[in-house]
Amino acid sequence: MMDILGGAGAPTPAGDLIKDVTEATFMQDVVEASMQAPVIVDFWAPWCGPCKTLGPALEAAVTRANGAVTMAKIDVDQNQRLAQALAQQGLPLQSIPTVVAFVQGRPIDMFQGALPPSEIDAFLKKVIEAAGGEAGGGLGEALEAAEEMLAEGAAADAAQTFAAVLGEDDKNAAAYGGLARAHIAMEDLDQAEAILNGAPAEISDAAEIEAARAQIELARQAQNAGPVADLRAKVEADPADHAARFDLAQALHAAGDAEAAVSELLELFRRDREWNDGAAKAQLFTIFEALPANDPVVLNGRRKLSSMIFA
Repeated sequence: MMDILGGAGAPTPAGDLIKDVTEATFMQDVVEASMQAPVIVDFWAPWCGPCKTLGPALEAAVTRANGAVTMAKIDVDQNQRLAQALAQQGLPLQSIPTVVAFVQGRPIDMFQGALPPSEIDAFLKKVIEAAGGEAGGGLGEALEAAEEMLAEGAAADAAQTFAAVLGEDDKNAAAYGGLARAHIAMEDLDQAEAILNGAPAEISDAAEIEAARAQIELARQAQNAGPVADLRAKVEADPADHAARFDLAQALHAAGDAEAAVSELLELFRRDREWNDGAAKAQLFTIFEALPANDPVVLNGRRKLSSMIFA
């Protein structure tokens, strides 16, 4: 075994661990790379004094981790459109240095300003552990079994297993998210929401919990979704009817066609990104959150949305 920040075996070349990233390489070097290992993104600028201290300390910590985490350096002055687009998507980049940890394509944690090396190591350790899951061997196997039950339609059995995991580890985000999803499958949305609201504050923004929250929102929308055929006819009769197109996207998702729903929302965003206070982009993010980060619908949808934002 090895210390989580100590590394083992031959060291990983620094060039593979630390990269200068631009708008053109962000999807590959951050979003897609974070499917394999956490990516720490350092937003900096040449004129930023604290950045000159933090950057080398981050690089040293990432190098010590020896492949458990990688680092992307983004000069915000040279990549202003990328920084603006990420800020529009909710990342607080008003001040630098800002460091954001990406896991499975999503930002899961961050800090701003320079930190001492001990706190940087603690931040990386937390991120690495989150990427590997909080559960140990036995609990990990129980979680896998519960997921299989849920996939096979045995939602009640899955709920019991997720609850048993929480009995052993009351801060297990995967178990909280799984238990909520089991209740969604049983069409008990109020109980699913109550479960997530009861999660400890320190894991309330974990990816598994955010995904379950998004699924609850989509399930509530599905309860009021209109007929797909009628809504499609309205859109075909008047392609500029943005409300009808948005309703069509909701109906398509309720019918189980997430790819078609994303396509309609992207078309709505292309036509009028500010319609209804940016409702198309918000709905896209809800769908992306609800699906696994490596789902082709998510990867393709995020790429197309990013290309529209940067255009």
